[in-house]
Formats: sequence, C-alpha cells, structure tokens
Amino acid sequence: MSQQVDSSTQVGSNFIKQIAVDDLESGRKEYLVTRFPPEPNGHLHIGHAKAICLDFGLAEEFNGSRCHLRFDDSNPEGESQLFVDSIMEDIKWLGFDWGDHLYFASDYFEQLYDYAVTLIKDGKAYVCHQTPEEIRANRGSLTTPGQKSPFRSRTVEESLDLFSRMRGGEFADGHCCLRAKIDMAAPNINLRDPIIYRIKRATHYRTEDKWGIYPMYDFTHAISDAIEDISHSLCTLEFEDHRPLYNWFVQQLPMKGNPRQIEFARLNLDYTVTSKRKLRQLVDQGLVDGWDDPRMPTICGMRRRGYPPAAIRNFCSSIGVTKKDTSIDVAKLESAVREELNQIAPRRMAVLNPLKVTIENYPEGQIEEFQAKNHPLNEELGTHTVPFGRVIYVEREDFLEDAPKKFFRLTVGREVRLRYAYYITCNKVIKDQNGEVVELLCSYDPESKGGGSADNRKVKGTIHWVAQEQSIQGEARLYDRLFSVPHPENDSSGKDYLEFVNQDSLKVVTNVMLGPSFKQSRLGELFQFERNGYFRVEQLGPKLIFGRTITLRDSWAKVASKKG
Repeated sequence: MSQQVDSSTQVGSNFIKQIAVDDLESGRKEYLVTRFPPEPNGHLHIGHAKAICLDFGLAEEFNGSRCHLRFDDSNPEGESQLFVDSIMEDIKWLGFDWGDHLYFASDYFEQLYDYAVTLIKDGKAYVCHQTPEEIRANRGSLTTPGQKSPFRSRTVEESLDLFSRMRGGEFADGHCCLRAKIDMAAPNINLRDPIIYRIKRATHYRTEDKWGIYPMYDFTHAISDAIEDISHSLCTLEFEDHRPLYNWFVQQLPMKGNPRQIEFARLNLDYTVTSKRKLRQLVDQGLVDGWDDPRMPTICGMRRRGYPPAAIRNFCSSIGVTKKDTSIDVAKLESAVREELNQIAPRRMAVLNPLKVTIENYPEGQIEEFQAKNHPLNEELGTHTVPFGRVIYVEREDFLEDAPKKFFRLTVGREVRLRYAYYITCNKVIKDQNGEVVELLCSYDPESKGGGSADNRKVKGTIHWVAQEQSIQGEARLYDRLFSVPHPENDSSGKDYLEFVNQDSLKVVTNVMLGPSFKQSRLGELFQFERNGYFRVEQLGPKLIFGRTITLRDSWAKVASKKG
C-alpha cells in the first residue's frame, strides 16, 4: 500500500517531493526512506542545513517514512568521534531526529569487502598496479577514450589473491588498487574503470587498525544506500555525473534495495564561504575564533550567535529546491532570523555608547521604578522593573548639539521622550578640554510621567536610556558579515578570498550600560536591545558579555544602495 502525504507537516512543494509522490502513487516505490550521509571530518555549515531540512523534512511529510543518519566514514584521515558528536548535536538542534536509524559506513566494511570480492569473481573488477598518476593520465578526456590498464586482463584468481593480500597489509600505500571493470571508452569518465578500493595505512576512529584498505565514496555510497533500503538518495548536483556509476554498482550486485538518486542544487550564499578546506584555513590562521565563531557559517557558529533553529528551517524552506545553481542573498537568512527573534526575544533597554545625562531639577537621591513590557505583543512574558534617577545614560548617537530640523532625538533646547519615563529638555552641554561632549545637563517635566503630559503636547522623539543607579557595566561583541564582498571565492578582481575578510566583522564595546534586570540573565538567553538589535548572553561572569545576533534592520542594504 502506498504512503500518503501528511498535509499537517507540509512545508511547500518542490520537484523532489513531486517525484516522491509520483513514485509512490505509481507503485514504482512502495515506501519513502531518505538519508543524510555526512562525512565526520568537519563541522556542518548552512549548506548542510539545507540538505538536512530536505532529507529529514521530506520524510516527515509522508506517513510511515523515515530518514536515516549515516556517517560516511570510509576515509579515516581527519575523521573523528568529535565530529560525529558535533553533527548529531547540530541535527537535533535543528529539530530533527533519526530515531533508531543511526548508521555508519564503517559498519558495512565487511559487507563492502565481500561485494568487492563478488565483482572480482564475476569478472567485473581487477587489481591494478598502475600508479594514481598513470590512472589519471590514461583516463582520456571528454573527446578521447581512455587507455586500458595492462592489468585489466588479469585473471580472477590472481586479482582475488592480490585483493586478499591488500587486506592483509602486505603492500604499501599506493602499491596497487582495486578497480571496477566497466568501459574505458564510456562517454561518462566516471565509468572508465574507477578505483573502488585503495590501500591506506591509517587508524580509523571506530575500527582502529583492523583495516588497511578502504572503499571509495562512490562504491560505499551506492551499496550503503541499498543495504539500508533507501528509496530516494538525495545528492547535490556535483554527483549527477556519478549517478550512472552509482546505478551500475547497485545493478551488478545481489542486493535487495534499489535506491533512486536525485540531484538538487547546493546552497550558495552571498558573503559566505562553505568549503570545509577554506573554513579550516580561517580557523588555522586565527582569522576567526574556532569553528563555532559566531561569524562562521557553521551550524555550531550560528547556534552560538543566537540564530534560532526555526529561523534556519524557515529560511531553507523559503529558498526552495531547484536543479539550477544560484546564489542566495544572505539578507534572506538574516531576515528570517529577525522575523523569528521579533516573536520570541524579550525587550530590554541597554546603552552601547553611553553619554551621561544629569537631570538637574530631579530630586537628588530619589529613585522611581517603572514597569516595562518584556514583549509588546505577548502579555504572557510579563514585565520587568526599570529604575529611574537623577543621572541616566543615553546613546551618544541620540544627541546632536547642532541638530537639523528633522533630528527628533536629543539636542539643545528641544524636548524628547524617555521611554517609559519622562520628557526631558537639554539645557547645557559640558565638554572636555578636547571639545568632546562628556555630559548633558537637562530638566524634566514631572507631569509627563510614563510618557504622557498634562497639556497633551506632542513630542516626536523617543529614546532609550539606563539609570546610573543600580546599573551594570557589560561588554558587547558586535558581529557582522565575515566577508566584505558578495562572492569572495570568485570575485571579479581575481583576489584570493582571504583578502576579502571583513576587518570590521567584530567590534568589541567594553562600556555597555545595562539595567538591573540583566542580573537574572541566563547563558544563551536572547534579548532585543531596544533600537540596537538582538543580542545573546555569551558570558555571565565576572562581566556580562553579549554577542549581537543581528541588527534590527539590514544595514548592508544602505551600503549596497550607495555603491549602486
């Protein structure tokens, strides 16, 4: 009986979903099983998030379906349990679960070896002593056929003996390899007797030193899918040319499963690099503070920055699934983050660049308390207390001594509203010997308590503030895009991508003024600093440190419009 789509979990249509529906309705497939097969040699990034949402999300949409998590750990160099744990944490954080279906390609090493022996016995594989360089040179090109290896006619018995001795550790790395015997004149170069096993004397993080030979990805990938009875094997477009080889392995071997490989375009994001090698280079050269640096496009980096998992899922859903490679505007991801945080982040007043304000007609020693909503649209989040006194701090950018007519914040002789509190007027500016403004002397209107006024006069400007009384001094790390150009890997200037690292991607502000309600903050908690952006608690003590998740508006749009 064919599976039905569960409409309650549908997140949008795409060509892969339509293929799955057609396969099930036509009876070509009786079930839907997908898999996410990461190699545990690095941390996952935003591109993997798209694949995760597709693989697990598609399975969620069909009653009775499932998605496997399978680690493609057939290359021991660089793989580790550390990456396995990190990948599992990332997937669960995104909101997906593989249940009982956790697998490792290394669990199939014995079966993979047996299937390789089967190919040799059937005359479809042979041990070759050509060097890797000779194999590459003899593969031919798109217009010329390849040259057959002199070892291609080797007898089955000789190849079986040599393959057994390869496993036994008799030969050095590179001494020989096992190749599939397909067609050296095939139009698809991947079918020109590809290598399926190589000698590699490396300790595997799971099997240790049990194996001295390891299967190649194409061989492992196809057979693992068939062993697990995967119905739809979803891959990015670079594997499209490998599909004939994938199908060849499945067809030649006596396996139950008959998976269907489908390719889709990978996620290319502006102002972003997702190559593991290049991300590792950023880490190794100290250009970022590790793989989980909040500026990195890794899932652990986005988690540390404060991106909600729902925002990433919504973003992946919004960009769709296509067969054409395109570059997605990173502003779409940032917009998804803002939209989600706007719904869940409590509001607080915090001053990043404080300017002292003394309200001269306010009674010395008097402290008032105002109640501020934690969220303007969610009464269930309650309120917090905001103290007010004679000395407060406002943002330095909220004051201009010689302000234009349309500057509706604080200036000499003009009234402005303090959020939740009173109207104040600046009467005098105090400067230091260098001419820098260090303090404003103001007066307040006692009748305007709570932002209202007895004479109902209109005040256009409202600014946030923090009272000196009971305040906390903290630090803010202002994160921005890691690269300064949209396409750092292929910029028209031809420069190396490292030359486009944004030198202003991290600014540290050490004198942030915070209200007393922040004393109850929890590590990882998210807030909207009113008029300043969304921030995440990165450190509780000895000093409160916040990292900016995202600005309230797209500041890069203004930069782009000026350049245009």
